[in-house]
Amino acid sequence: MSIRHHLSDPLLIAYAAGNLPEAFGLVVATHISMCDTCRAQLATFEAVGGAVMDSATVAMADGALEAAMARLGVPVVSKPLVRRSDLPAPLGDYIGGGLAEVKWRSLGMGVRQAILPTGKGATARLLYIPAGQAVPDHGHRGTELTLVLQGAFRDATDRFGPGDVEIATEELEHTPVAEAGEACICLAATDAPLRFNALIPRLLQPLFRI
Repeated sequence: MSIRHHLSDPLLIAYAAGNLPEAFGLVVATHISMCDTCRAQLATFEAVGGAVMDSATVAMADGALEAAMARLGVPVVSKPLVRRSDLPAPLGDYIGGGLAEVKWRSLGMGVRQAILPTGKGATARLLYIPAGQAVPDHGHRGTELTLVLQGAFRDATDRFGPGDVEIATEELEHTPVAEAGEACICLAATDAPLRFNALIPRLLQPLFRI
């Protein structure tokens, strides 16, 4: 798997510190399970954090980080995890199976979503975009993390394939289009509603909780 778009250092640091909303933590954990580069970078940040704690003479029991993250409902990944069925392990464990267990809801034009139960602060969802189909043009009122699980999509910024993460902020307006040949399945997390430019998506937005 050739991953070109990685998580930012601030996201990895926040994840290591347990400061991300559960939905963002799920995206980060899933990406880390797929990406050697970000997994190694996370280990570096965890080592630095451990050194800081040692210098502060604060004693921590073995497994304290894992226990704290478990209480927050966010998985910790420090080594590659085996895929569970057709999903990376953190996501498969989270939803209790593979894509066959996902309860999709139609958004129209063949696009489907499944909202995942997470804590406050952000929302996570799986998105299914048929090959060649575009997502309505939109901007962002906050941050959106989109991790490609299958297929690929393109927008004005670049191409995003399996394992790639697009970090969208309020400055980005785009129209993601799934590549031809294979449906694009993504895990996305947002901390604010999207900002659609067309009337019909805006009218349907409260119904679909996007």
